[in-house]
Formats: sequence, C-alpha cells, structure tokens
Amino acid sequence: MNRMSVHASAPALVAVAHGSRDPRALPTVRALLERVCELRPGLPVRLGHIELNEPLLPAALADLTDRGAGSGSAVLVPLLLSRGHHVNHDIPLAAATAPGLHARFAVPLGPHPLLIETLYGRLVEAGWRPADGVSRSTGIVLAAAGSRDPASAADVRRTAGLLSERLGGVPVVPAYASATSPTVPEALRLLAARGRHRVAVASYFTAPGRFATQCAAAAPWIAAAPLGAHPALARLLLHRYDQALSNPAARQPHRLAAA
Repeated sequence: MNRMSVHASAPALVAVAHGSRDPRALPTVRALLERVCELRPGLPVRLGHIELNEPLLPAALADLTDRGAGSGSAVLVPLLLSRGHHVNHDIPLAAATAPGLHARFAVPLGPHPLLIETLYGRLVEAGWRPADGVSRSTGIVLAAAGSRDPASAADVRRTAGLLSERLGGVPVVPAYASATSPTVPEALRLLAARGRHRVAVASYFTAPGRFATQCAAAAPWIAAAPLGAHPALARLLLHRYDQALSNPAARQPHRLAAA
C-alpha cells in the first residue's frame, strides 16, 4: 500500500482482512482500499491480515508505529461482516501486543444499509432484474462464511432481513460455508419446499476465496460476485472509521456491538 498518502494528524485506518490462499483476494482488497483513499485523500490507510497473506496484522501495526504514521494512533476496521472470534479476540490481541500503539476498534462492517446496497448491486450485475422480485418462484440464499459465535449468526440474519426488504419481500435465507447451519444446499432445499426454485446466491464475502467459490458453485440460477471494491463498501469503511473516532467505547473492543 505504499502509494497511499499519509496525513500525520489523522489516526491511521488499518483495514483488517481475514486473508486467503485465493490469488484474487489480495488484489481485490487492495482495490477496495484504493477507493477509500480516493474518497478521503490524505488519510493514512494500512492493511493487515489475520492469516494467510502478508502483511500479517502484527507486522502492519509494528510498521505503523515504527514509521510514526498517525503518531502511533490507529483505528482498526475489520473487513469482516459480523461479530465473532476474529473481532473479539484476534484483532484486540494484535493491538495489545503492538508497543506504542494507541488503538481504537471499529465494529464489523455488517449489518448496515451500505452492505445491502452492495449486495443488491452485485445481484443486479449477476442478472437479477426488478421483475424477479415479484415472482413467486424466486428466492435468495445469503451465503456467509459462518461462525460458532451466536452473535455472528444474528448479524447475518439481520442482513438477510434487510436484503429481503430491499428486494420487495423476496425470501432471503442465510446459509453458511462452515461452523453452523444451514449450508447453501440445505437453504436451497428450504426454499424449494416453499415453491422457490429460481434461487440466486448472494455472496456475503468481502473478497474471492475458497468459501465464496464453493457457495457460488451450488447456485441453481445466478451467483453474485463477492462484495469486493464496490463504492458503497468503501464508504462503509470510512463510516466505521468515523464512528470509532467519535465513540469513547471504541477504545475497549469487548464493549462494542454491531450497529
């Protein structure tokens, strides 16, 4: 991210991605952060990964404090769509072990109306049309990564409800690639039992990866692309950053809840 500009007075926005072995993931995340920089020139923006890709989050935070960008102050913004172990444990632990770092913690990206805008845009790109919203045979599976944390499932269910509203009441069933149920095939069967055989899969992943590919392959009709570098997602990152700066509770990650 060396091309991204630095403004010494502003805490850095440190985007925390999960990481993936899929070679498409890192360029996708970098493209998203380029959009963030275009929206707010001068804001120092950094990228750290929880696993699998460089830079890993501890190294990104060490580099931030070494270089003095933002005077060792940062807002850690998870590129994650719901609460769970990474948000509650991994990100705070990395910050706690970074000497000299003054950190604030943003809530995960979801649920939020800007995510619904992104999901809807990706569905339209994949072939969804307004007429599909009034058909009694259509439905949506919202495919997410999955977590054993019940708060994560609650966040995904809320997003599914918001997307259903955006689509005019089309049934949207959350489904998961791991850790919990229903799976995408199970969600498809649930919709088929309700007479919904023309089903699209909405990809609730920030970037391409194994889970996103696996879920898309199960689609009986259209499969939307991951959220990626959508303009609405870039605006959401900045919104979460601004929220954390204005919220005193953001200094204590365990006190935060998605909003």
